[in-house]
Amino acid sequence: MRRWLGAALLVCLCASAYPGVSSYVSAAATSGKAESFTFQAEVNRLMDILINSLYSNKDIFLRELISNASDALDKIRLLALTAKESLGSNPDLEIRLSIDKEKNMLKIRDTGVGMTKKDLIGNLGTIAKSGTSAFLEQMQKGGDVSLIGQFGVGFYSVYLVADNVQVISKHNDDKQYIWESKADGSFTITQDKAGEDLGRGTQINIFFKEDAAAEYLDEAKLRELVSKYSEFIDFPIYLYASKEVDVPAGDEEEEEPAEADESADDDISDEISEEGEEGDEEEAAPKTVKETVWEWDLLNDNKAIWLRSPTDVDDAEYTKFYKALAKAEDQPLSHVHFKAEGDVEFKALLFIPEKAPYGFMDNYYSNKAGLKLYVRRVFISDEFENLMPRYLNFLKGIVDSDTLPLSVSRETLQAHDSLKTMKKKLVRKALEAIKKLADADSEDTADTETEKDDDTESPTPQTGKYATFWKEFGKSMKLGIIEDGSNKQRLSKLLRFQTTKSNGELTSFDEYVSRMKPKQKDIYFIAGESEAELSKSPFLEKLVAKGYEVILFTDPVDEYVAQHLSEYDDKKLQNASKENLKLGGKDDKEKKSDKKLKETFKGLVAWWKEVLGSAVATVKVSNRLATSPAIVVTSQYGWSANMERIMKAQALGGDSAEKGFMKGMKTLEVNPRHPLIEQLRVKYEKDKDAAATKALAQILYDTALLESGFAIEQPKDFNARVHNLLASSLGIKGELKVPVEPEEVEEEDEDIQSEPEDKQQSKRKGKAKDAVKEEL
Repeated sequence: MRRWLGAALLVCLCASAYPGVSSYVSAAATSGKAESFTFQAEVNRLMDILINSLYSNKDIFLRELISNASDALDKIRLLALTAKESLGSNPDLEIRLSIDKEKNMLKIRDTGVGMTKKDLIGNLGTIAKSGTSAFLEQMQKGGDVSLIGQFGVGFYSVYLVADNVQVISKHNDDKQYIWESKADGSFTITQDKAGEDLGRGTQINIFFKEDAAAEYLDEAKLRELVSKYSEFIDFPIYLYASKEVDVPAGDEEEEEPAEADESADDDISDEISEEGEEGDEEEAAPKTVKETVWEWDLLNDNKAIWLRSPTDVDDAEYTKFYKALAKAEDQPLSHVHFKAEGDVEFKALLFIPEKAPYGFMDNYYSNKAGLKLYVRRVFISDEFENLMPRYLNFLKGIVDSDTLPLSVSRETLQAHDSLKTMKKKLVRKALEAIKKLADADSEDTADTETEKDDDTESPTPQTGKYATFWKEFGKSMKLGIIEDGSNKQRLSKLLRFQTTKSNGELTSFDEYVSRMKPKQKDIYFIAGESEAELSKSPFLEKLVAKGYEVILFTDPVDEYVAQHLSEYDDKKLQNASKENLKLGGKDDKEKKSDKKLKETFKGLVAWWKEVLGSAVATVKVSNRLATSPAIVVTSQYGWSANMERIMKAQALGGDSAEKGFMKGMKTLEVNPRHPLIEQLRVKYEKDKDAAATKALAQILYDTALLESGFAIEQPKDFNARVHNLLASSLGIKGELKVPVEPEEVEEEDEDIQSEPEDKQQSKRKGKAKDAVKEEL
């Protein structure tokens, strides 16, 4: 009982200390005379639309009312700069929300400038406003209801959820008045003589419709909406909320039982005495009970730090802000904080996360942008597709503009030139921030290199922030090359990959170029499934022999990237698995030798093309092989073996006719110095029409296909050729045939054989019938 009285007293004290929890005072109880007014025609139309609206996002009413309260607080703050007395006895500039479930009512109280009687009539009812007409015009065109605040008539959005609204307001230059309307085409203005004196400011009492009361009289829902729409309002927003706390239990002690076991008491006394000799007895933990208390809870602790100068914000503040914004526990890798000036002015604060969200790449084409667009610190949307390109959707941040056009629909704003200008600046700043991360890692690597005693060609392992970034978002940078041609060169400097000389570590194009051989003109790469597979590829034999470094592309998207990035730093990218590979650096002696070999093998390659038919486009002498007898390469515009593998794995891989065309563009390159090729040339010159010679040519092509990463189109024919080759090696002549085993003859019982012929036949028929019955 004592605890209940204490809680009741606490509520009463809070109610007197915080006007926001004062009880509702009806206009009739004020003893003032109510004046009735009719809504101006366009306002009446507007309210009719809202009252009957089926618009699903009714949450915006709270955003609009808090935004209006913030504007009122801005006005009194500005006024106080030149007239401090305007704050009077209430210098606290704040917004308070409180719930009254008994009356289905939400109260929103601010200590702003307040409204006079004239303001209440003019702003909330009768005087025609251009904004009302403009909003109605947009609605007739199918506009978005959520844009209501951008026309200066956001207050009326409250009728999306309410059937009665009361506005109590006190201005320094006037008495306290109550504006009230049930959306019936009229409103009343009454002097508030009996209600609580607000001192200064406005209190809105919202009486919810039956279908909205349960949703918006919920503390959790209000917290969610304030966090989403008004988290960065300049002024504190409080919610009068309950919570359970532990308080000491009462002084009453439980009565001891009337009778006690004396022997037990003696035992206990002995134990206490013994423990006392060893040390002091531990004190029992104080008893507590749960008690519900009410207090004002601050909802928007996170301030709009993007409005401050970057020099005035420390790393701890940035980290705290990021965690609140991204709802994350990890630290941001980096951030960029800037103000853009010019035709479109805005402030932005972007963060690079340390971790990619779960399923980030799986949902690449459906991920929402990580940026929130604000206009004058009021949240507008986080669904603008044109504010940031898809490949940068992992960035988290705020963009706040004071100059964006407001009286347009979201769809129109998506295509507005201002948004396009903002996007360019945001992308450039984001890529600059990522580049700084990369440069910092490169500098650390260079410092480590200088500390090494030994001199090696390989770059040192990179374990800094950019290495972390690349692991999480490297594929996004690659997709940026494909999707964003205007920033292709900037993005190319951010790419990382392994090479034949990087010892499993990542390297950049700049680092690759710095290690190029003196006579090397191009950048070489090859694509496949793994570094281990590619490092043994026959395509690299001559390149490695010459000491050239080759980039190893193992991500399925890498080869697409290479198609969109034809050169870097004026150096062409060459696919080592494509035809017409230019190695360069040959002297006259080597060129003369190559010319002679081509002439020697001219007849063989022409004959070989006839043998293979349409399987290849051509057969020619290779300049890239050192130890392998032959390889299969593709044309510059045909699919490589890696690309063919990727396309086969895709369920929707495109038109089958196109597939056939792209797959058919193959070239067989042969190594004229290899013993197998030389011996085949001898056999060709001896008897080019011999079946064995053609079979050798075919099987060499098949093995070249496999070694080059292609699949055998007719594996059964390939197996037959291999078997025939094995037979020849084993001295087996003629066609490979497996002898048919003779059928086993069932022996008859001796007793049947000893019988006369007619009886033998009779017994055989009987056994046959028995066998049929048994089968059935």
